[in-house]
Amino acid sequence: MTALSLILMAVSAACVLAESSVYFREQFEDGDGWNSRWMESKHKTDYGKFVLSAGKFYGDAEKDKGLQTSQDARFYALSARFDDFSNKDQPLVIQFTVKHEQSIDCGGGYIKLFPSELNQEEMHGDSVYNIMFGPDICGPGTKKVHVIFNYKGKNHLINKDIRCKDDEYTHLYTLIVNRDNTYEVKIDNKKVESGNLEDDWDFLPPKKIKDPNAKKPEEWDDREKIPDPDDKKPEDWDKPENIPDPDAKKPDDWDDEMDGEWEPPMITNPDYKGEWKPREIDNSAYKGKWVHPEIENPEYTADPEIYKYDSIGVIGLDLWQVKSGTIFDNFLITNDPKLAEEVGNETWGKTKESEKKMKESQEEEERKMREEEDKKRRDEVKEDEEEEEKDEEEDDEEEEEGEELEEEGEEEEDEATDSQLKDEL
Repeated sequence: MTALSLILMAVSAACVLAESSVYFREQFEDGDGWNSRWMESKHKTDYGKFVLSAGKFYGDAEKDKGLQTSQDARFYALSARFDDFSNKDQPLVIQFTVKHEQSIDCGGGYIKLFPSELNQEEMHGDSVYNIMFGPDICGPGTKKVHVIFNYKGKNHLINKDIRCKDDEYTHLYTLIVNRDNTYEVKIDNKKVESGNLEDDWDFLPPKKIKDPNAKKPEEWDDREKIPDPDDKKPEDWDKPENIPDPDAKKPDDWDDEMDGEWEPPMITNPDYKGEWKPREIDNSAYKGKWVHPEIENPEYTADPEIYKYDSIGVIGLDLWQVKSGTIFDNFLITNDPKLAEEVGNETWGKTKESEKKMKESQEEEERKMREEEDKKRRDEVKEDEEEEEKDEEEDDEEEEEGEELEEEGEEEEDEATDSQLKDEL
């Protein structure tokens, strides 16, 4: 085989590897057609229902429609199948949008990738999956992006804390797993974490372990400071911690025969100095901290294919939500990170500003309505107060008129009495 042939084969192989493949894409652009592509698990009878909705606010009424959780305090179990593939020798990119417009207090916003052998009708929380990825929020303590890989039958959580978005807007989540065992997590098309699979997950035993045959030499002195042998305890150091209260007096009604011998209560001794310890000085024999020697771990075996899954064929929403309202949209599974970025910009990127403006407009309208309602209540209270004042004034006037009439009656009565007296005289 000639050198030219080898070069052509290498170029051909590179072209094949560089070819973009879209394994799954879902943007819910055909109305209720999604019902034929997504299947609800029958493992339980009370799973929460998904509905197609763009939510209360959006950038585009049609493009922003997605699967929205619709019932509070429910488990959800929905999945979609696609052609089985393996990510061997190629990147794996998982991408979707999440919108917690309900100000979620506790609930998942993640997806799971399953092997094609999954029975969708029996999918549940313990079903074996390949990857779990996405935001999870529960109270102020849990606001993270889960990145969990199943490796040799065991689920492994990332050792890093990746904070998720906790506002009410739509956000784009992207996970890239490369064939060199590196990864990258992006939120809104910006890298928030990256690294090496072996370093950031406990897939493999440690490369090195402490030598079980190594022991710290008996003469090894690792005390940086030692008590000063020349330091002596002062003669007047030892004082009791508590002493009888010198100001206490036996009560006048104390009866020694009835009450026993009187003893004054104890108080803290102001002269108590605590336990004496000699001052510390530098240890001239100090050799530093002893470091346990390490050896190669015989149980460690490198695995250049941690990233690889032989079968990927189902995407699922298997989660719990206390308060419903989350919208999932713009699902994409591909082998091309650049394509995923472009799709993110063409979907989430095109409507995010309009969505924000609509929400701000709604909030402004709500603010105005609250102000109008507050003003209306204040006006009503003011009217009630004025009405009460008016009634009080009328009551006062009637009372004054009554008093005046009473006084006039008394005067007339007095005049009549005087006239009667005159007549009698």
